[in-house]
Amino acid sequence: MSMKIRLARGGSKKRPHYAIVASDSRMPRDGRFIEKLGTYNPLLAKDSEERVKMDVERIQYWLGQGAQPTDRVARFLEAAGVKEKAERKNMKKAEPGKKAKARAEEKAKKAAAPAEAE
Repeated sequence: MSMKIRLARGGSKKRPHYAIVASDSRMPRDGRFIEKLGTYNPLLAKDSEERVKMDVERIQYWLGQGAQPTDRVARFLEAAGVKEKAERKNMKKAEPGKKAKARAEEKAKKAAAPAEAE
């Protein structure tokens, strides 16, 4: 059984509220879970203590049992000092496309041409 520590969405439309849960990875996001480990309220200020609440002892237990945290939960754990900070890679989605790169090169050439003439 592949275990995940992930977020389960609650709350109404445009007012999200998440529960941090330990669940079987085959179960639906908001469906059946084994244990509720904490809460996350993204509407609160980032420096608020009420924004992320976790039962650290139970999370460490599940991590010891082989549960894998999702990326967002892993960031919460890193901020709490439970897990070591992992190096993340910026995916290719963040890079501009071919046309945007070509436009940037042309703009750089045009900017360099008057500088060379002086």
